[in-house]
Amino acid sequence: MPAHSFAPITGTIERIVIDSALLENRLGDPTEREVIIHIPIQGKEMIQQGMQLPVMVYLAPFTSSGLARAGWKAFSETLPQRHERLVNEGKMQPTILVLPDCFTSLGGNQFVDSAIMGNWSSWLHKALKPAINDRFPTNGKFALFGKSSGGFGAVHNALTHPGQWEAIASHSGDVGFDVLYRSDFPTTATQINLQGGLDGFIDHTRTCRKLNSDDFHALMICAMAASYDSQADANNSLGLRLPFDLKTCTVDEGAWKHWLTYDPLHTKHNDLAALKQLNLLFIDCGNRDQYGIQYGSRMMIQTLQENDIDCHWEEFDGTHSGIEHRLDISMPMLSNVLHS
Repeated sequence: MPAHSFAPITGTIERIVIDSALLENRLGDPTEREVIIHIPIQGKEMIQQGMQLPVMVYLAPFTSSGLARAGWKAFSETLPQRHERLVNEGKMQPTILVLPDCFTSLGGNQFVDSAIMGNWSSWLHKALKPAINDRFPTNGKFALFGKSSGGFGAVHNALTHPGQWEAIASHSGDVGFDVLYRSDFPTTATQINLQGGLDGFIDHTRTCRKLNSDDFHALMICAMAASYDSQADANNSLGLRLPFDLKTCTVDEGAWKHWLTYDPLHTKHNDLAALKQLNLLFIDCGNRDQYGIQYGSRMMIQTLQENDIDCHWEEFDGTHSGIEHRLDISMPMLSNVLHS
């Protein structure tokens, strides 16, 4: 069991709210989003001396939020506590740490532009970045980092918006969709059919007292469909199209191709050039990841090597869970390149 952090925050924590039409969605989720900003005391002193700081934006994993990473948790440390500890230990330079609330009613976020969930990819660089630049003395350098869905979001936004992000870190980020998602299709079909269809299932997730494990994984697949497929299905109120038939679970290869266009493994070679613009591309994954992300990660690293794209890659002994300690490696590396 990891040691609990009792360290008080000595820097500053501010909360702002950003309202943007980019987040208009079919879920009924609010477009106003709270964002937590943390600056260590050393960073405040640098600002008082007229210096500017780089920005590190944390993208949360599925079912979580940046707000949760600033909250107390037993036998753990918050991200602001980790930020201050690493600075106090001399392992990283202070930054402006940004923790946005990007949670959705479908359980999470892949940080892509979606008609159903909102244009989250555009929001990151068209709404969040300007809001931070307007309120804080930044040096104009921004990084994205996160785990799982957040790691995928970091890679996706580096690929699709070159020049917007100086560095990224992906911890066990979604990659290799054929292994990662398709095994959940039968369970998803079963859970949806038990509720009489997609509308019934979505209503069930919003009204039940607690989601069981099968419901959770089915909701996750629905969120992925909302993220990866822009084609609307008129048979449900959200227009959500699943890549398989609910009766037979037969995969619709045409719909599945839409998903694969988002899989980093299927990125066109010309688009990979966007990653060459990064000052740091950090990717890691556990060798016992229960979602099989290590297999897609290995293939992605091979593709990067074949295209002469520099990447700091580590495969560590671990699973998909309890890997927050890996931030002790990525956060200092990110801050070092952002300060250079």
